Amino acid sequence: MSAFTSVGVIGGGAWGTALAQVCARAGLTVTLWAKEASVCADISQKRENTAFLPGVPLDPHIDVTTDLADLAPWDLILAVAPAQHLRATLAQYAGSARPEVPVVLCAKGIEQGTLKLMTEVLEETLPDTPAAVLSGPSFAGEVARGLPTAVTLACRDEILGRMIAEAIAGPAFRPYLTSDIIGAEAGGAIKNVLAIACGMVEGRGLGRSAHAALITRGFAEMTRFAVELGAEAETLAGLCGLGDLVLTCSSPQSRNMSVGLALGRGETLEAALSGKLSVAEGVSSAPAVRALAGKLGVELPICDAVAAILAGETGVDQAMAALLSRPLKPEF
Repeated sequence: MSAFTSVGVIGGGAWGTALAQVCARAGLTVTLWAKEASVCADISQKRENTAFLPGVPLDPHIDVTTDLADLAPWDLILAVAPAQHLRATLAQYAGSARPEVPVVLCAKGIEQGTLKLMTEVLEETLPDTPAAVLSGPSFAGEVARGLPTAVTLACRDEILGRMIAEAIAGPAFRPYLTSDIIGAEAGGAIKNVLAIACGMVEGRGLGRSAHAALITRGFAEMTRFAVELGAEAETLAGLCGLGDLVLTCSSPQSRNMSVGLALGRGETLEAALSGKLSVAEGVSSAPAVRALAGKLGVELPICDAVAAILAGETGVDQAMAALLSRPLKPEF
């Protein structure tokens, strides 16, 4: 394998734009694909993604396009389309994709209906494509501004993983390698659901003790879920599990926590999502996490409660009361 010199980024939202900025800073030739012509126009003319990442000047060398075929010549792809849209986006890209070009999956979630992880979606849409997963505690605005960030890069091929890490790393962006792709995916999928729960606790004014308890018990759910899927427990104690959980559950900058905050304050889900261009992945992932956990026979009481609230099956107070009245049991 030769070193990567060019990258195509699929997804013109906040995270896709931030990763394009990371790659440009690393010296790669970068083309960012966005489905919205207005996003491409703003980046081309203003060097800013005013819709999804306002106020952040973008590297002048980032090229933009609305045609996925324009990514065909590049030797690395970052797929940053939202989880529920990844299959359709990759299917559209498949016509011009080259099978030897690795795809780094940067979306976090579980596909509704199929209950597939993003690597499984990739396997079905682009068979035999080398895969990696990028996940970890990273707010798009901070990454795009060049603030220090550490993430997990999961790849079963150690040599390929190291090449990708070396290609995209920079002084303020540090990928840590693992071969545990399932662990990286499971952590990223479930933490968004738990962030909604933490937002509800915050919105209800239940205090920092309750917030800490929820993060800790949520981490236990995350680990049980991931291990049942085939992950290694130690992966979840790293950046893509505990690290991402702490960040996402601790700041209203998190889209998922902000939805939970609104619900905790008594707003409807429709009102909580109103006017938001960026996707709160946890809203779509919650029912899929609940369904997959049921299929696996894994007990996830916090995630189940979030899914029930989002589905209108119960209220915030009723769900919290049910969690607090569960039987006492050993912690481990």
